[in-house]
Amino acid sequence: MTTDTVESLLSRLRKLTTIGASLSAERDTTQLLESILVAAQEVTFADAGTLYLVDKNLLRFEILHNNSLNIAMGGKSGKPATLGPVALYREDGSLNDTLVVTSAVLHNHTINIPDVYAEERYDFTGTRAFDEKTGYRSQSFLTIPLKNHQNEVIGALQLINSIHPSSGETIPFSPDAQELAESLASQAAIALTNRNLLDQMRELFEALIQGISVAIDEKSPYTGSHGQRVPELALMLAQAAHATREGPYAEFQMSEAEFYELKIAGLLHDCGKLATPVHVVDKATKLETIFDRIQLIEARFVILKREAEIAMLKERIELLSQGADEAQFDAQQARLREKWAALDEEFEFLNHCNFGREFMSPAHQERVNRIGERCYANRRDETAKLLSAEENLCLNIPRGTLTDDEREIINRHVLTSMIMLEQLPWPRELRNVPLIAGAHHERIDGKGYPMGLTGDQMSVQMKVLAIADVFEALTAKDRPYRPGMSLMQALTILGRMAMDNHIDRDLFRLFIRDKVYLQYAQRFLSESQFDAVDESRIPGLAD
Repeated sequence: MTTDTVESLLSRLRKLTTIGASLSAERDTTQLLESILVAAQEVTFADAGTLYLVDKNLLRFEILHNNSLNIAMGGKSGKPATLGPVALYREDGSLNDTLVVTSAVLHNHTINIPDVYAEERYDFTGTRAFDEKTGYRSQSFLTIPLKNHQNEVIGALQLINSIHPSSGETIPFSPDAQELAESLASQAAIALTNRNLLDQMRELFEALIQGISVAIDEKSPYTGSHGQRVPELALMLAQAAHATREGPYAEFQMSEAEFYELKIAGLLHDCGKLATPVHVVDKATKLETIFDRIQLIEARFVILKREAEIAMLKERIELLSQGADEAQFDAQQARLREKWAALDEEFEFLNHCNFGREFMSPAHQERVNRIGERCYANRRDETAKLLSAEENLCLNIPRGTLTDDEREIINRHVLTSMIMLEQLPWPRELRNVPLIAGAHHERIDGKGYPMGLTGDQMSVQMKVLAIADVFEALTAKDRPYRPGMSLMQALTILGRMAMDNHIDRDLFRLFIRDKVYLQYAQRFLSESQFDAVDESRIPGLAD
């Protein structure tokens, strides 16, 4: 062995060590496949090469390189590999091992051929046809099966025409080149298997998260869709902050891992609602529990009307005994109709209050109290008030449909989400998921919950998720207690929240300036919610 050969071999060994380390660190499967083939060509001085992967009973072309012909397919080339897959078995089930690549895979051994035109063991019809079509001269072939740590063949590496580094002549692949290529193939197969396992684990992980979203959806269709839309909007706003080159976020950047962390936090931010009673989560009216108790109140009004009718009939019997005339009976009937009309009006008032779509003024609350003091005879023929204390409390809720206790139950879902998520063994790149997910109700002024964080203590991901959560809730068209707001309505409320230091004002301005709201609306809102957005009238935009 000459000194030049020793130096060349040492150089290739050093390159092989470096390549092995880079293959282990590569996270993108396409780039990993590209790196494997390029590295194999480099350490063996191969002019061309093809990388195949086993796909059930087929060998699928992944990447093809030919330096002399300047051909690149698959991998990072952007050009799809047009060559069809190669069958490993014939139709009768026998081994299709007449091709060199299928033989290497099926029999799990390296095949080194000095000159394919002098080779009679394998069928090189396709190779000769390629040479005739392109003017290329295929000569030396080195085909190596890719075996993982379980000695399973997952693919093959085929190298063509080893080029002498000094003379430029095509030579056979030397034993040293074969050994280097086999070592590389072993490292590559393990790296590829590990990458595939990580990808599969990631797919499984995301499927489990989607399963949790489905579970929430099954429990409550209103929160299930919310859980799907919030991460979408959060990623849109985060990407806008990442891309901007002006304003307070000009220097802000997010890594791919941080985007993924935000996505997972968004998908899981409401997972604590799994522990929240469904009748509270879906409370469409003030009196709703497992059913809407307005039905009970309506039945009591029916009793009051019947009691009034019975009293009228008793009075009529008395009048008959006194020889009353028809005019007295007509007057009596008119008074009953008036009483019924008054009762119907009172019930409609309570029914209107029950929906919780409008602010309950003190005057309306006082009227609820007065109506609630009416008495009726219950099923035990006992005198009872028309409204129980709890029904009275619910109907007098000033805004929305939740009592203070029920709102506390809803608010508790955030803490429950954090507790649930903190129990999971998150990998390093996802370690902030519980904190991000648990901060979507925090406020810039420190008055949010459950941690009372201030804007300085909140990460950008937290601030983004908080805005996404609010805007989705305002515009959601599937909420049980109100229709989705129009864009201008929602943006006006969001602007007031920015002015009140509820949400991050700089992110809110970016949300408007880059039309993130419109990008989201085009995907998720109905046509009726699109109105004329006048940015000059949106609060919180001016300094």
